[in-house]
Amino acid sequence: MSPSGAELLRQVKNQIEEIDPGVVHELIGEGIALIDVREVEEFAAGHIPGSKHVPKSYLETRIEAAVPDRDAHVVLYCQSGNRSAWAARTLVEDLGYSDVASMTGGITLWKDRGYEVEVPRALSAEQRERYSRHLLMGEVGVEGQVKLLDAKVLLLGAGGLGSPTALYLAAAGVGTLGIVDDDEVDLSNLQRQVIHTTARIGIPKVDSAEETIHALNPDVQVVKYPLRLNAENIMETITGWDIIVDGVDNFPTRYLLNDASVRLQIPVVSASILGFDGQLSIFKPYDGPCYRCLFPQPPPAELAPSCGANGVLGVLPGTMGLLQATEVVKLILGIGDPAIGRLLLYDALAATLSEVKVRRDPDCPICSRPPDSISDEEMGVFPDYEAFCAAAG
Repeated sequence: MSPSGAELLRQVKNQIEEIDPGVVHELIGEGIALIDVREVEEFAAGHIPGSKHVPKSYLETRIEAAVPDRDAHVVLYCQSGNRSAWAARTLVEDLGYSDVASMTGGITLWKDRGYEVEVPRALSAEQRERYSRHLLMGEVGVEGQVKLLDAKVLLLGAGGLGSPTALYLAAAGVGTLGIVDDDEVDLSNLQRQVIHTTARIGIPKVDSAEETIHALNPDVQVVKYPLRLNAENIMETITGWDIIVDGVDNFPTRYLLNDASVRLQIPVVSASILGFDGQLSIFKPYDGPCYRCLFPQPPPAELAPSCGANGVLGVLPGTMGLLQATEVVKLILGIGDPAIGRLLLYDALAATLSEVKVRRDPDCPICSRPPDSISDEEMGVFPDYEAFCAAAG
């Protein structure tokens, strides 16, 4: 006769270590990896603060991302302590983890003891369906999706780079997107600026972009800036944003943006394109180099022609814009290895992606100075970058 389910559970619990909620409560903050193995809806209803969510049904494929060290002290919990017992045995016997315990009584007993439970902001039924693939991912989940919904990202330009970046950030649920662009949609834009349509030729790009974004995801708030950035308006324009996406097409604005973003300590996800080549890097003030560390002086004009002069492969801005969107999402979620201190070089013809390390310049005229040493009077005072870049040419 085969053993009953209850008997199998008893056998499993005899094979693994169980730990009382009181002991777990004392261990929090002491370096344990606390893992909630319940389903998405259960985790969203309330979980132990500091715990990571790895549903039991995805344990084999996701636990390594949550706990890469197989010798770490891992404590699993579920609703009552049964599923976590099965999961603990799987970690030890099948996945090679050496120090695993299941919390007795699960979160039910934890609550009965009066310990704190964290209840994240609830998503609506429509949001749960829209972002369902994010909710399945341990690196995102409900908590990460809420971070995306709360994020504010400013896009400089609604052109070749800004178009795919805006589309995918909106689709991902980034709650507020700002768009800076003083141009109107032109027929020649449509070869690469996929956020616009033929029917919108002649209307402001910020209005066209807003219409497409709202058609894709009506929850996204769009803040429009139909202007060209300059020394008089940049501080007011970029203040209050979490991340800036740089899709501008001229050196004076890039240097101006770098100066202002360093002073305000706002990370910039920057990309550039020309012909078949693209570049991307993240300039996160004081965590890595700034734009002036990478390019102390602008190159002569003949070495840096514009796309309008030399052309650009229509799909290339899509490739680089999607890389920008990916880096933005990583920064918001605090996951992965963002391209800080790295310059990524994409060659579309050769289908290669190479990397150059970039270090902070201790003598950089912009980021070598501590941010707290910049007075209020200096915050909005910038060099004449038009003249600076013209002199290099």
